[in-house]
Amino acid sequence: MLSEFRSRLQRAARPAAEAATTAPAPDAVQGMAWEAETPEQPYQTRSQLSPLESDWRERIYQLLLKVMDLSLLDSLEPAEASRQIREICQRLLDEQAAPVSLAARQAIIAQISDEVLGLGPLEPLLADTTISDILVNGHASVYVERHGKLQRTDVRFRDDRHLLNIIDRIVSSLGRRIDESSPLVDARLKDGSRVNAIIPPLAIDGPSLSIRRFAVDLLNADALVQMGTLTPAIALVLKAIVRGRLNVLVSGGTGTGKTTMLNVLSSFIGHNERIVTIEDSAELQLQQPHVVRLETRPANIEGRGEINQRELVRNALRMRPDRIVIGEVRGGEALDMLAAMNTGHDGSLTTIHANTPRDALGRIENMVSMTGATFPMKALRQQIASAIDVVIQLERQEDGRRRLVSVQEINGMEGDIITMTEIFTFERRGIGEGGEVLGEYRPTGMVPAFRESLAKRGIDLPLTLFRPDWMEAMQP
Repeated sequence: MLSEFRSRLQRAARPAAEAATTAPAPDAVQGMAWEAETPEQPYQTRSQLSPLESDWRERIYQLLLKVMDLSLLDSLEPAEASRQIREICQRLLDEQAAPVSLAARQAIIAQISDEVLGLGPLEPLLADTTISDILVNGHASVYVERHGKLQRTDVRFRDDRHLLNIIDRIVSSLGRRIDESSPLVDARLKDGSRVNAIIPPLAIDGPSLSIRRFAVDLLNADALVQMGTLTPAIALVLKAIVRGRLNVLVSGGTGTGKTTMLNVLSSFIGHNERIVTIEDSAELQLQQPHVVRLETRPANIEGRGEINQRELVRNALRMRPDRIVIGEVRGGEALDMLAAMNTGHDGSLTTIHANTPRDALGRIENMVSMTGATFPMKALRQQIASAIDVVIQLERQEDGRRRLVSVQEINGMEGDIITMTEIFTFERRGIGEGGEVLGEYRPTGMVPAFRESLAKRGIDLPLTLFRPDWMEAMQP
């Protein structure tokens, strides 16, 4: 049916002269260009061993457990522990006369060392700084995200038990646990990478592990300009917005770069200001000297001791902050955040999951209603319009690039509606031959009302920043 429909579309698209020729057979009808599947490009770590080599790795690993007390490794420096393990493994391979090549021996020793001291098969992925996400879907399926694109890898665990041991190693080092009675957990690696694990019976096809990598290299505004995430004009306006102590909400979907943008925005804060950050999992990398970092705490095994973001926001107000930076609002803390922004704590920054700036405001309304507060809708929207000055929208597009697609100013209320003005936008034109998204950033021509308030603080923004090219051409 579908091929016949394509055939009719192709005949209708031909010129009249060609229409008279014989139509191709339905089997010969080609699909449309956009229907073609993107070819899969697997990520090769080249760490897989042959069956013989894998068998010898297991033998040497079991012998190592017999001849070495691994509990003593905790008292050694990591480099010394690694050296001792490598020496013992090399001696065991020699004693057993393992029939494997020198390269295979080195690979076997490296994998045993990773198994004892690290996270086993995941270590080669963690060593690659181009990987931003590691996604384990059971013991035989591991994917990574590189440059915004998902790729399947050749990494495998021996079985689900092996994967469970690695997950348990991650969470137990943080004083957490994961088992059938508590089958999901959020945790953090030593380098700050965020980890989520979920196991059966909730995970039907075996244990699942997701690692969001912690950025090693700090990105600044210049780096975002070079990457095409924004333009120099937008970067200058964002710097003025932060220096002018406007309240900013960064909106976007999962993996769009909200935390990265928050890091860049926070880099514009002066070094003489006291900053209090509040996060579920500490990811922000502020470079100022006067920073207090707060992190939520989950409940313990007995279900007690939980400290959520709302309590931390309330506590932060008593800490004499010049700026409050909230990693992400996702619940009742939205009400306390609005209260803080409306009571003298200007210059606050936060992020939210939403697809558009308008949706972001709607989500804040929903979060406030989750607290049980009985605000009239108009009064709540007035609080939002008064608290938030600028909304920045981010998007991860088909080519894997993360882009700032809109900067909008909140003007106030008209009736029951919050009014917004778009200042900058990413105007999309289509898809290029290589799959890249085509488009350009441009100002909308609307001069933001905050330009005047920034000028009163000594921050002058030229009008040319907000004029599109056609408007500039009309200037005398």
